[in-house]
Amino acid sequence: MAKKILKIVGIFLLVSVVALAAAPFIFKDKIKSMVLKTINENVDAKVAFTDVDLSLLKSFPQANVTIEELSIINKAPFEGDTLFYSGELNLKMSIKKLFKSENETMNLESFSSSNAVINVIFNKDGVANYDIALKTDEKKEESESSPFNLSIQNYEIENLKLTYLDEGSNMKLALNELNHKGKGNFAAQKLDLDTETTTRLSFEMDGAKYMNNVMLNLDAVLGIDLDKMKFEFKENKALINQLPLEFNGFLQMLEDGQLYNLTFKTPTSDFKNFLGLVPEAYAGNISQVKTTGEFKVSGKVDGKLTETTIPKFNIELASNNASFQYPDLPKSVKNIVIDTHIVNETGLMSDTYVNLDQLSFAIDQDVFNAKANVRNLDTNPLVNAELKGVVNLANVTKAYPVKLEKPLTGILKADVTTKFDMNSVEKSQYQNIQNSGIIQLSGFQYEGEEMAKPFKINNTEVVFNTSQIRLNAFDAKTGDSVLQVNGSLDNLYGFLFKNQVLKGNFNMNSRKLVVSDFMSPTTTTNEEGKKTTEAVKIPSFLDCSLTAKAGTVVYDNLNLKNVSGNLAIKDEAVTLSNLKMDIFGGNIGLTGTVSTKGDTPKFNMDLGLNAVNIAESFTQLDMLKSIAPIANTINGKLNSTIKLSGDLKQDMTPNLKTISGDLVGQLLSTSINESNSKLLSSLSSNVKFVDVSKLNLNDVKASLSFKDGKVALKPMNLKYQDINMTIGGTHGFDQSMNYDVKFDVPAKYLGTEVTSLISKLTPADQQKIESVPVTANLTGSFTSPAVKTDLKAATTNLVTQLVKMQKDKLINQGTGALSNLLGGNSSSTTSNATSTTDTTKTTTTTAPKEQIKDGVKNALNGLLGGKKKKE
Repeated sequence: MAKKILKIVGIFLLVSVVALAAAPFIFKDKIKSMVLKTINENVDAKVAFTDVDLSLLKSFPQANVTIEELSIINKAPFEGDTLFYSGELNLKMSIKKLFKSENETMNLESFSSSNAVINVIFNKDGVANYDIALKTDEKKEESESSPFNLSIQNYEIENLKLTYLDEGSNMKLALNELNHKGKGNFAAQKLDLDTETTTRLSFEMDGAKYMNNVMLNLDAVLGIDLDKMKFEFKENKALINQLPLEFNGFLQMLEDGQLYNLTFKTPTSDFKNFLGLVPEAYAGNISQVKTTGEFKVSGKVDGKLTETTIPKFNIELASNNASFQYPDLPKSVKNIVIDTHIVNETGLMSDTYVNLDQLSFAIDQDVFNAKANVRNLDTNPLVNAELKGVVNLANVTKAYPVKLEKPLTGILKADVTTKFDMNSVEKSQYQNIQNSGIIQLSGFQYEGEEMAKPFKINNTEVVFNTSQIRLNAFDAKTGDSVLQVNGSLDNLYGFLFKNQVLKGNFNMNSRKLVVSDFMSPTTTTNEEGKKTTEAVKIPSFLDCSLTAKAGTVVYDNLNLKNVSGNLAIKDEAVTLSNLKMDIFGGNIGLTGTVSTKGDTPKFNMDLGLNAVNIAESFTQLDMLKSIAPIANTINGKLNSTIKLSGDLKQDMTPNLKTISGDLVGQLLSTSINESNSKLLSSLSSNVKFVDVSKLNLNDVKASLSFKDGKVALKPMNLKYQDINMTIGGTHGFDQSMNYDVKFDVPAKYLGTEVTSLISKLTPADQQKIESVPVTANLTGSFTSPAVKTDLKAATTNLVTQLVKMQKDKLINQGTGALSNLLGGNSSSTTSNATSTTDTTKTTTTTAPKEQIKDGVKNALNGLLGGKKKKE
């Protein structure tokens, strides 16, 4: 019998498990249909989800409905904005509710959400993006009952990000990492809701950040009246960072706004409460801090929040004769007095004011005092403040656990009063700003990742005058660089309070300035966790001009002397004008810009080189060395103008692969050192008629253009003695080359054979053979050149031409002789013929014939080089 019972129970359990596992497939479409029906009948927005799943095992004995990746996207006037997104939304209900028909109501008993995003936006017209509920006349004919009824007993929200943006008042509030859960019976009209909440709060207004990731904790029991939409604080405990607070009273939702009647205070008066206001990352563990005196926070909020009014409130922060000392630090902060009130007595936002009636403290013998009040917060805030006292910066880290890689040093002295309104600051109406006093800082030293070298300020002094702030002195040193600066700041308050760029005009003098002392490339971590180095950035918050003078400026491997010029810094770029410097035995003038605004720094420069040493400038500057590698063989001076642009590397030196531009130069008092160049040595061995070392380059002008790593030389003319030369071609920054040197060579330089032939010509014909064109082609590289000439072909052609000219000459001479011989005086011929019988006249009759024969023979021998030929 027992076995049968066990068997039946086993079968029942098996069937139950199978039924629970199979149920999702049976009810899934029904649940999906109900979710769609609920959404479509209630909202006017683009709603989407990837899937709806049902599980009876996940939260047994309840059914669990999971809506995956639910999103609600606004329509106009917030087209495309995300109102709500949830990675996963879980709804829980009784299993028996699944067996109701689609027209019957299902009671939701709990829900949970994870990784959700809510964006609440009010545009400038006051329209809210969450107003997406369908109006009554827009709804379809309503069903007899709603698909879902809220009978929630508990709920949980995990990692919610809520953003509230009011474009009209330029206000933004954000709750990040919001975790919240509550337990209560929402089926009742009155309930006690037990809640736990943690989040991080950020708040900004008009571009100014008032709170940034402030940690909030609230465990509270809220008495809720759903009929009156009234929420009452019962048992509760709150923490703002580490400051404890308790609340009493209520808030109520009304048709035209919210009604507040709240009071709050710190449950204790220990001065640890003040340290609790500071985020734990900066304040450390305050439980071990030794304190005296008290710090209290109390406040009252009473009234309605509507479109035109705010609740009246009075918030007080007070401390008197307090002190604190951290257990591991040698110094204490004492004589602390805080008296601050934030008040609104009328319910109008414009009547809110902040009074910092006193803030003072002392470290050792150094005392610091401050007073301030701010009015007209919502329209044109009016600030009136006083600062007076001394702070030894070295004592700050000895009294408070500030996390610095290197401790601060220096003495800060202040005695300043100021009065200004934000409209005048924003509009740069400096005549409305009233300042007086002085701030001094001496012996200050700072080290950090953003600084290439430790930075030490020996002395600086800022004087506050009506409508102007003057930097009277700034004497600083970093690395081997020493500089003194003075000038004026035009909009310090706009920079501090309105996120404006800092404007000013300065003069700088330096005995020695090493550029690398100020350049520290930024190190960042990419998505893969690897550290990458970014190029130096010109600050985007600067808009100032600087007139500079320096005895020596060290840039890369160069020593620049007597440097002077003007710099304008704006929009992450530096514009250089009238910049002059002595270098390479001459001087250089420079104008142009350097910009770091994009991902890659860029430059655009015009340089004027005046009487600079050629060998030094073209060997010490990589850029010039690439443009004219042959220049290292030239001794002398150069006048030149260079226009160039391109990218800069991370160390702010030119990236040679990217530069383009042109160079025009004139050589002065020059000579050539042939031994410094394999190219010139190779050229000399191939053209014996030119001694390269004796080339005269004085006043020679050269014109180059360069782009994409290639340099083109515009053909230029040179002269060696009575030989004219033309040089042109291209080379690459990789030292490859392809040049042609064309010589106009007088024939006399082409060897004895040629000169011998020329000497046999008539003077008139000799003038026709003045010079011969010879071309030398230079290829390979400057360190491994290949030189080819057409000298042999040119000489052979010339010899052929000379032979032909001499042959023509002799033929002409022979034709005249033969003409005299064969077609000359007939009487002489007859006489000679007749006289052959006269043995006494044989000698005289044969002499003319032999002379002609010998003359032709000699001419031919001369024409053919004196060699005998077979008949």
